[in-house]
Amino acid sequence: MPTTLRVIVDQLIAPVPGPIGRYSEALARALIESAPAGCAVEGIVSSSLPSDYDRVHAALPGLSGLYRSSLARRELAAAWQFGVTTSPGGGMIHATSLFAPLRRHDRTVPGEQVVATVHDVLAWSHPESLTTASVAWQKAMLKRARRHADAVVVPTHALAERLASIVDLGDRIRVIGTAPRLGLAIPAQGDAIARGLGLPSEYLVVEGSLEPRKGVIDLLQALGRPGVPEIPLVVVGPESYGEQHLATVAEEAGVAPNRVHAVEPADAAELAVVLAGATAFVAPSHDEGDGTELIEAFSLGVPVIHSDAPAYVEVSADAGLAVPVGVGGGYVERLAAAVTSVVEQRDLADRLSVAGGDRANAFDWRDSAERVWQLHADL
Repeated sequence: MPTTLRVIVDQLIAPVPGPIGRYSEALARALIESAPAGCAVEGIVSSSLPSDYDRVHAALPGLSGLYRSSLARRELAAAWQFGVTTSPGGGMIHATSLFAPLRRHDRTVPGEQVVATVHDVLAWSHPESLTTASVAWQKAMLKRARRHADAVVVPTHALAERLASIVDLGDRIRVIGTAPRLGLAIPAQGDAIARGLGLPSEYLVVEGSLEPRKGVIDLLQALGRPGVPEIPLVVVGPESYGEQHLATVAEEAGVAPNRVHAVEPADAAELAVVLAGATAFVAPSHDEGDGTELIEAFSLGVPVIHSDAPAYVEVSADAGLAVPVGVGGGYVERLAAAVTSVVEQRDLADRLSVAGGDRANAFDWRDSAERVWQLHADL
């Protein structure tokens, strides 16, 4: 009888799968492909439509089975928050987030284990960026993880340190990195996609919204400083955040609104076109739990400018140009200087491109999956 690793892949059928959905799909695929002899992977999802189950099977060929909870996602999240259900049974369970059946179990029984994953600590560091309900749920689930998880996976050592300062998990924190999203490659029709998206011939690209911690506002202010090249900015994200609008914020920063373009790529191939065509990728965020966006830019050979957020520094390992956020001001000026140097100094941009391409080789989903298999074997 095969040893089965049961992976919670419910985020694949969430209304907005988002980064955790991409993470779940990529990791689950790699777990299936790298399964040791005599091992299999089963999926776990909440109660949903048959078409949703079909989507999971299509995204994850090779699943040995798909456990369907009797509860819909919202009800299942509440049930697991309060530990009022034993669903979905025992065995080796790997959750790709805190959405997990974290309950008391007999650790002396071989194969009875549950591992959860934490991608950020925004509920503690920036609760204003989440809904009140989400903050409460994440805090409650982390408390359950402290009591019942056999291990907690995080994507970076930087996040591991921050998590350890919030909750005492002892030696149960494990660092297993991420990799570029599936399908992040330039398609044959790349030029047509670029024209369809209205991409300029030269531009900087940044991912994120106008939420203050993301640093997009800082970047716009940097581009408005005297002497900074008047290069367009492509923002991968929404045009609005609350009552703020991208064009208005740009104009207030001294950047002509027609220099700023917001795009929301339909898939990984479109994102690859956006990234690969950029003069540089800028990651100005003040606070991040992982550096997947840097890894994706590195993988396409794009020069990267990033803040000195610890997760970015760890992932970059000097392959990008780090800009200290600092305290007491000056970040905008430092960003302006960094952008100017990369845009105007071709040799610097070329060095960053080569260094990033080399650094990208350190991140691979199969390697991550093999480390997950080893983690469960160790447990």
